[in-house]
Amino acid sequence: MRIEADIHNLQQTDSLAMAISRVIKPPMIILLKGDLGSGKTTFVKSLVKYLGSDDVVTSPTFTLLNTYNAKFPIYHFDMYRLSSMEEALAVGFEEYFDKSRLDGICLVEWPENVEGLIDQVDLTITINKINDKMRKIIIKQGK
Repeated sequence: MRIEADIHNLQQTDSLAMAISRVIKPPMIILLKGDLGSGKTTFVKSLVKYLGSDDVVTSPTFTLLNTYNAKFPIYHFDMYRLSSMEEALAVGFEEYFDKSRLDGICLVEWPENVEGLIDQVDLTITINKINDKMRKIIIKQGK
């Protein structure tokens, strides 16, 4: 499966997140790729809302992990500040990516920074910034 969509505003981003929320169920691991400012965290905000959480969603750039309460736990990772799989292992992240033990879903921004850590990927969502208002979003199964 591969889906591409041109997004021109926040309402379209929100609608896409709503559609994706309908097929998400634990345990799932979703990778979010894209440059700085492409809209990964904005997408996560909408997705978390449609998964049933009223929590305030913020980028976990400095905390590395935020957890949100919804129909099931949502683990939102930002690996931007990490430079290797070994750094992620040092803080104990590997247990979140074992789907046999995962009780919710993982949303992982900047997964390329911890290459080799995450093997069991359900979806990869890539957000390409075309200009200030337009994004191309590519959704595919697996890595």
